[in-house]
Amino acid sequence: MTEEQVLSQKNFEIVGGREEDTDVLSEKSISFWGEVMRAFIRNKLAIVGIVILAIIAIMAIFVPILSPYDYAEQTGVYNSPPTADFWFGTDNLGRDVFVRSWVGARISLLIGISAAIINLVVGVVYGSVSGLIGGRVDNIMMRICDILNSVPELLIIILLLVVLQQGLVPMIIALSLTGWIRMARIVRAEVMSLKAQEYVLASRTLGASASHLIRRHLIPNAMGSIIVTMTLQIPAAIFNESFLSYIGLGVTPPLASWGTMASEGNEAILTAPWRLLFPALLISITIFGFNAVGDGLRDALDPKLRK
Repeated sequence: MTEEQVLSQKNFEIVGGREEDTDVLSEKSISFWGEVMRAFIRNKLAIVGIVILAIIAIMAIFVPILSPYDYAEQTGVYNSPPTADFWFGTDNLGRDVFVRSWVGARISLLIGISAAIINLVVGVVYGSVSGLIGGRVDNIMMRICDILNSVPELLIIILLLVVLQQGLVPMIIALSLTGWIRMARIVRAEVMSLKAQEYVLASRTLGASASHLIRRHLIPNAMGSIIVTMTLQIPAAIFNESFLSYIGLGVTPPLASWGTMASEGNEAILTAPWRLLFPALLISITIFGFNAVGDGLRDALDPKLRK
């Protein structure tokens, strides 16, 4: 028997993993967004925010449909405290505060989300072009942002709403007039850091156009910051809408938003405090939910903050 025949597998020690172990390890690998989702799910406060927003959205959709009362219907029961028939009580005109609160949720969420979407589109396009082109064009575009930022945002919104008629569309336009500047600055900073990366330089060398670079390379890689910023802009828009409605620049009656309901309830804070309590509570809970989700996304998207 030769020396080669004596040698067997027992005479060798395997260094590193076996082939089957390598296959198992490769199956466990997850993508970047998969890791983000896992980190987000582990954030209990963010999950609480998701649940809160889901409940508010479901109630805003179905309560006005299923309720026996209309949001403008005068039931004949005036300034009634919460009862089995009127869960949030009634106002001075006999309208059900419970139904009006969830109709107000529709209006407030519609205005907040619509304004945030407009800010997203305008801010991403503006910031991407400014950051990618750079030079004098970037300088001029950023000076325009500085000029708009030099005037208080609420002052511009109030002046615009005074000129325009009150309603949903003027409110959305007013909130979007300067709200996109923060998004534009964040996207510009991301694009300026990304455009020096090798894959962007390689794509430019191969003749890719500016629109191709923005659509295929820059915006997808800046999506984390964009999502977080948009998530935090929605509660800001809802708060601004509530404030403007509170001072009388909101939607026209008989439509209700949380701000208009709080303004009406403030007049009867001593005699019918529930008229102010419930819309103010819903505003606070909604803003908390969006901020909790935004903070959770920020922590999940930032590798330094992931645990």
